[in-house]
Amino acid sequence: MTSHPPAKDHLPVYDGLVRERGDVVAEVREVAERTLDQARRALAGDPGARRERAPR
Repeated sequence: MTSHPPAKDHLPVYDGLVRERGDVVAEVREVAERTLDQARRALAGDPGARRERAPR
C-alpha cells in the first residue's frame, strides 16, 4: 500500500490545530494587513491613522 501526500488544501494536522486553538495564521495576517494600512496612511499624512487598540 502506497501512501499519498495530502492535497495542498487539506492538511489534517493543521485543521485539528485550528479547531483546538483558532486560526493564528489568519489572525496574524489580518493584524499585519491593518498595520500596513495604518503605516501607509500615517506616512501619507492622514491624521486619522492613529493607532487602534486591539480588541480584547
